[in-house]
Amino acid sequence: MNTAVAVLAVCFVLNMLGRGLGDSYVVFLLPLEREYGWTRYQLTSVYSVFLLVSGFAAPLIGILFDRVGPRFVYTAGIACIGSAYLAASSLERLWQFYVLIGVTVGVGVAMTGMVSASAMLSRWYHARLSRAIGIAFSGTGVGIIVFVPLAQTLVEHYGWRSAYRLMGIVMLCIVPLVLLVLPWRRFAAGRPAERASQLPASGAEWTLRKAMGTRIYWGMAQAFFFTAVGMFSIFVQLVAFLVDAGFSALTAATAFGICGMLSAGSVMGSGFLTERFGARQTVSVSFAGTITGMLLLLAMTRYPSMPLLIAFVLAFGASLGVRGPIISSICTRHFAGPRVATIYGTVFACNSVGAALGSLVGGVLHDFTGGYATGLAFSLCSIALASTPFWVVPALRNYR
Repeated sequence: MNTAVAVLAVCFVLNMLGRGLGDSYVVFLLPLEREYGWTRYQLTSVYSVFLLVSGFAAPLIGILFDRVGPRFVYTAGIACIGSAYLAASSLERLWQFYVLIGVTVGVGVAMTGMVSASAMLSRWYHARLSRAIGIAFSGTGVGIIVFVPLAQTLVEHYGWRSAYRLMGIVMLCIVPLVLLVLPWRRFAAGRPAERASQLPASGAEWTLRKAMGTRIYWGMAQAFFFTAVGMFSIFVQLVAFLVDAGFSALTAATAFGICGMLSAGSVMGSGFLTERFGARQTVSVSFAGTITGMLLLLAMTRYPSMPLLIAFVLAFGASLGVRGPIISSICTRHFAGPRVATIYGTVFACNSVGAALGSLVGGVLHDFTGGYATGLAFSLCSIALASTPFWVVPALRNYR
């Protein structure tokens, strides 16, 4: 297999495993709520810790990747997720979920996620970097369609403890493969032409301080942050929302998974669409789809029905995650150089911090109001703020 293709495949699969298993927490909300009587705020705050930790860890992962390379980063990430899930099968206290599912899994997902993948891909792709990052990013959607329904099935047949145990064992079995079998030295070397292209035309190297002095840096940070706030204020509760609306647990998990499947296709095609039509046009259409999906959810709070659910899945799923690879490719290309993983790590951290805040606020608004309408209104306002940098920051507005 061509080495560049192998690198892309590895980034895709490891991102799929890490983020797919991390997002499977959504199906554990109701079983934990029933068994322990914890509030929705308490349960979503575990997911918020997971997102917050993965966000704050992202810059550190970028520095670590720049210094020690991918072998250690990816192996440690898989080991963190596997050991945390195996241990989670015996937990009984809420603080234990914070430590294992929140902190340990958060670090593991950060290590196997798009900070490492973007740094690797920038060494092998340049002219088609947007497409490569889009394909790797789509691993998140594929992970959702694979692991969320799978986790729901395991929970229904064997209970939530056995589900965690089985997923943990599988991840730990992958650790030796990642550590010993994959040719990381060759993967990290990159193509000479691509490595040379990582230096900007001016010859000056980007540093984090220089990057933070530009409008494009803060425009991408704003877009990442508010997109995540808006999406995750409802995303983590989506399965619970659909169950509360009257759908079966498996239907809810399957709808969640299909959203992930659709997002995998749209994310994979985001690079092509950006190259064909431009970043602003592609992002704007995706935001319109997200807003449509949220309005359909708002309608389902009063009139739940299968046609509305199908329409929601199509609109929301086709727009889910499209912004991520576009922002990632812009950042990786604009700030190309030996510190690209560090710079991208700080931008990506805004995404995870926003997701943590959105998840937390969504749980609080649900507990405070007893429903989902206020949280959906909050999400819509956040999405509006997320879209503005692509219209007011010239470097983003005109990027192709």
